[in-house]
Amino acid sequence: MENTEEKEHERMRNAAIRVTMMPRDTNHHGTIFGGIILSYIDIAGGVEARRHTGHDLFVTVAMKEVIFHEPVFVGDLVSFYADTVKVGNTSITIRVIVEAERFNSRGKVMRVTEAELVFVAINKNREKIKIRN
Repeated sequence: MENTEEKEHERMRNAAIRVTMMPRDTNHHGTIFGGIILSYIDIAGGVEARRHTGHDLFVTVAMKEVIFHEPVFVGDLVSFYADTVKVGNTSITIRVIVEAERFNSRGKVMRVTEAELVFVAINKNREKIKIRN
């Protein structure tokens, strides 16, 4: 039987989302806008929050830290791996690691960005509610 650390590593390797970057997402330097990456990080974090809790509605309340390690280029296949760090009464903290498989270097994968986000559970009236565990 696998130990907990191996299971957690395997779960983290299950990408919340994968996206191929397109020319419409570039800035004047020819790299992907940081804001595009941030929006996908937000989506990936939301996917993990829902997977982990089973709750349907969350809002993003914080991006505690975002680190851009490497640029992302047009054609890169970008994977957003999300893992739950902490679950509170109404909030959940998610860490997202972003890796890019370079378009012109098949198989070459590098960490390009990482972030930590906090989401709060809400109801259909947008009121904060307790996360059901």
